[in-house]
Amino acid sequence: MKIKRYGLAALMVFCVVAGGLLAYSYRLFLSTDTKEGPEPMPRKFLPKLAKVRTHLYFLGPDHRFLGAEERNLVQQDGVVERARSIVHALIEGPEGDLLPTVPAKTRLLALYVAEDGIAYVDLDRAISDKHPGGSLCEMFTIFSIVNTLALNIPEIEAVKILIEGREAKTLAGHIDIRFPFSPDMLMIK
Repeated sequence: MKIKRYGLAALMVFCVVAGGLLAYSYRLFLSTDTKEGPEPMPRKFLPKLAKVRTHLYFLGPDHRFLGAEERNLVQQDGVVERARSIVHALIEGPEGDLLPTVPAKTRLLALYVAEDGIAYVDLDRAISDKHPGGSLCEMFTIFSIVNTLALNIPEIEAVKILIEGREAKTLAGHIDIRFPFSPDMLMIK
């Protein structure tokens, strides 16, 4: 009996010690403390991120067409990451003479691209609540997003706009956005 008890006690001590070592090694594995790992590479030796020429479509000063503003955006890996950086640049607005098409308070909540080439752009309620309204303004907002994504990213053929994760009937009361939009070159001058 005593042997079984000592054997059982030894097994329990072994399990506790092994579990502690396993937890400690796992903590080291997940540790992000740079003091234990190699020193970070000095900034001057980090690889420079490539920039890609991108055309962002904003409202022209004549209020009749979309115009392209050329920007050099950091090249992101993956279609979704590139699309996100482009939408963020659209929300930030133009840097030159063109006019914004997306309300400045708008936030991108999610973005994904399906295998069939449709990009789903999920924006918060500010896209509707802060929108100036009118069917022409809605068209410019929609095709600013659609043309900018589809004409800069070959994998995107059409864009579906969602609001707060849901399909909406309209952006601000006029244009039906329940279906994906393909780029429209007639909107660009």
